Amino acid sequence: MGAVEARLAELGLTLPEVVPPLAAYQPAVQSGGYVYTAGQLPMVEGKLPVTGKVGAEVTAEEAKDLARTCALNALAAVKSVTGDLDRIARVVKVVGFVASAADFTGQPGVVNGASELLGEVLGDKGVHARSAVGVAVLPLDAPVEVEIQVELVP
Repeated sequence: MGAVEARLAELGLTLPEVVPPLAAYQPAVQSGGYVYTAGQLPMVEGKLPVTGKVGAEVTAEEAKDLARTCALNALAAVKSVTGDLDRIARVVKVVGFVASAADFTGQPGVVNGASELLGEVLGDKGVHARSAVGVAVLPLDAPVEVEIQVELVP
């Protein structure tokens, strides 16, 4: 077990299996010294724990927890192509999509769930640029979706 996975264990977290693609794409690809993940839904054991719009059927706090799950799934996708999370030099960018009720404007707070998890797990290597975008609907009626880009140690 590497340092990153040891840190996950300290936090009481387990790296999940990679979520299988829902369509014609790969969960993550490496290009040069970077790994780009596909958008990761908050799947737990192959299922969405909750569906709906944030600010309507799903609270902002629930969605923030779901964004943490998305980030954990994204780390699993990174490991699927690198073999070792200790190869992460830094998280470069996080993009979070929040399926939002028409009057919901708290997307940054929701996506903080992903950003905070990456910081807890990776420390300074988890500090990143980010976008938090409100959208009308996400695949499978998921409340949140997160993708990450990481730079690898040369």
